[in-house]
Amino acid sequence: MQKACKTLVPILSVIILIATGCRKQEDLTSAKTFPLSSEKERDKDERKADSYIAQSWYNLALSLVVQTPGHTPPIAARSFGYMGVTLYESLVGEMHNRHSLVGQLNGLNSIPERKHGKSYESTVTANAALARIVRALFSNASALNMSKIDALESDNEKVHVKKTSEEILERSRDYGRAVADAVFSWAVTDGGDQAFLNNFPTSYIAPTGLDKWIPTPPAYLSAMLPYWGNNRVMVLTDNPGPVDPPPPPAFSVTPGSVFSDAAYEVYNTVLHLNAEQNTIALYWADAGNTFTPPGHNVAITLQLIRNNDFNLYEAAVLLAKVGIVLNDGGIVCWRTKYIYNLIRPVTYIQKYIAPAWNTLLPTPPFPTYISGHSTFSGATAGVLTADLGSQVPFTDSSKVSYGFSPRSFNNFIAYAQEAAVSRLYGGIHYRFDNDNGYSCGQLVAANVERLNW
Repeated sequence: MQKACKTLVPILSVIILIATGCRKQEDLTSAKTFPLSSEKERDKDERKADSYIAQSWYNLALSLVVQTPGHTPPIAARSFGYMGVTLYESLVGEMHNRHSLVGQLNGLNSIPERKHGKSYESTVTANAALARIVRALFSNASALNMSKIDALESDNEKVHVKKTSEEILERSRDYGRAVADAVFSWAVTDGGDQAFLNNFPTSYIAPTGLDKWIPTPPAYLSAMLPYWGNNRVMVLTDNPGPVDPPPPPAFSVTPGSVFSDAAYEVYNTVLHLNAEQNTIALYWADAGNTFTPPGHNVAITLQLIRNNDFNLYEAAVLLAKVGIVLNDGGIVCWRTKYIYNLIRPVTYIQKYIAPAWNTLLPTPPFPTYISGHSTFSGATAGVLTADLGSQVPFTDSSKVSYGFSPRSFNNFIAYAQEAAVSRLYGGIHYRFDNDNGYSCGQLVAANVERLNW
């Protein structure tokens, strides 16, 4: 009976996610104004309004990830990466002491320049740029969602346009779109263009062996995105460079070996989950029909932008950094997964420990080492810590619309480490998957922070 309950929990959770997952996020994808009570409040509200341009587009993108076929975690991470670069590059020309990423990001050799001595309206530029890149990245979105993209672009411009000439507005729109086109032309050469059409390529033949991954219950799907690790990263390393994790422990079925002990830890942990561990596992599941692990990290970033009253420029910098680490973290993680093709805990445990044992969460369809969620969260927390501080308490309320209570943390590292250990509680990763994934993400973040921003 206990096992049956554990099986039903993720199923019921998915039903809740499908029913409620997009409601609260879509609240932020239509333009709105802010109440003005004084000159001081007006300045503060205008800062919010400017930042809202970015927030509205990212919240729409989160809902598009849920609703558009094929936008699995690495693909979602890629989209957030190119959205971030587009937003940043469309505005960097008017940011004081900020530098373009042209020549710094791998293969990004040019971005259209602003017309010298001409004025631009930043909110219009950003709105046009994000509209253009979102249309391109989600080209297989439904007709209804494409109409939402059109509506958001129009609504944002109506609300956020200041009293300025049509000449400046047109120049700003044209520039934003030109930047987005340049970024997308760069994107289509990275190896991941339109991967949403073929997450499970039949050309891939998985290696065989006692330590090797095989399709896992309940769906027994074939390998997802086995070639993703060959994609171009945005920030160059030695390829494989210092961000790549070390090899996993040597495979062994001998009791007392490092590998056997790791498997037994998963086995015993799932058998004896307490209520808090169960909640943590489900909270960070972010599986199918959700905004995915990369999306969860973006949702956290958007909360912090709102909490700190970031203006559009400040939001652009943070979203660019988070987007780049998510993109590169996904590539490095998937490269590692298919280098080692390591067996999942459910396969090992059912074969060598307890045939009737099962996981709390469904096991994703790809090798175990390293953990994707740990990598994405470790990378994002690395950026947030570097930019906002090492001891910043915050509350993540991004899953309230999914039926969860908010979760509070003393700092960003704490949330990333909870996200990592959640995969152990769910029964889908060994602890070394999580620990090394988290460390990998931190290294990816350090590389991005070393760019000349």
